[in-house]
Amino acid sequence: MQSIPNKLQARCFPYRLDFKSPAGTSRGVMTQKISWMIVIADENGQQGLGECGPLPGLSFDDRPDFGTRLLRLCEQFNQQEWATFDESLLFYPAMRFGFEMALRDYLQGGTRLLFESAFTTAGAPQNINGLIWMGSEAFMQQQIADKLEQGFSCLKMKVGALDFETELGLLKALRQRFPANVLELRVDANGAFSVANAPERMKRLAEMELHSIEQPIKAGQPEAMAALCAQNILPIALDEELIGITDADQMDELLDHIKPPFIILKPTLLGGFEACELWIAAAEKRGIGWWVTSALESNVGLNAIAQWTATLNNALPQGLGTGQLYTNNFESPLLVENGKLWYLPERSPWILTHFQDNL
Repeated sequence: MQSIPNKLQARCFPYRLDFKSPAGTSRGVMTQKISWMIVIADENGQQGLGECGPLPGLSFDDRPDFGTRLLRLCEQFNQQEWATFDESLLFYPAMRFGFEMALRDYLQGGTRLLFESAFTTAGAPQNINGLIWMGSEAFMQQQIADKLEQGFSCLKMKVGALDFETELGLLKALRQRFPANVLELRVDANGAFSVANAPERMKRLAEMELHSIEQPIKAGQPEAMAALCAQNILPIALDEELIGITDADQMDELLDHIKPPFIILKPTLLGGFEACELWIAAAEKRGIGWWVTSALESNVGLNAIAQWTATLNNALPQGLGTGQLYTNNFESPLLVENGKLWYLPERSPWILTHFQDNL
């Protein structure tokens, strides 16, 4: 992390995000999500804002005592107990990201403009994929129709919850209407396939000319994942496989062993921007592709991730279209239009009335 000025004080508080529609994955359905906000301020009132949003059942630091630990971390920060503070951050990637975000916002003037690029200063949009959540066949069909109408040229469909033949049928119908040179299709299994059935399912999915499949089998099976990648049935993108790895040597070891075509970078799950940049360096050294995906953060976290991503100059569609998921999200300059993400500061100032009393 950046060097920390003396006399800064940190405080935190939880905020419940309510989904507009149930968000289905192979790990279950979400209707609400708790994020913890971090405010870092000086004695003159300048503030930086960060978000810690661990994902239930997925984040390395999704633990019952998360809030208690974060409060203690704020105390360590305020008392300048840097040794224990830094050590704690290694084991709590969402907290590490939240503090990194808040500190950078503070150092940049507390305006929520953390990174400058053509995205923030010249109106240059970022290509993003449209995310299709798991649900009933009718629900997924409606989402697909909506995303196509919104102008997306890349869709990512969650698979693994419905009957496989039903999911395959949805993809077939899409591909019949839109060839691969018109519509890019990605799928995300979130580890839903078994080691036994993954090769056959991937062969059938490959007939749809898919761009890639994220995490076809559960993380923690490096031999099986390496074997799947070696078969070259369908380009595999590692996602959950990266969670919990914080050391550069471990990153090298994982990538050298599995040899994936792609990796997915989620700052909340991996420990922030600096940690993700270590993954990027390791991947590019090996010719491994990558893209960035948000992890159901509010617009506070999404804003920071989108600004950082824009500085990386990656032409692939990024997974940054989650800002419209909640009924009580924070208004921000982010806008999804024509299948792209835009930063329009004149459209809406930062309005944080939902928790104004805490600022």
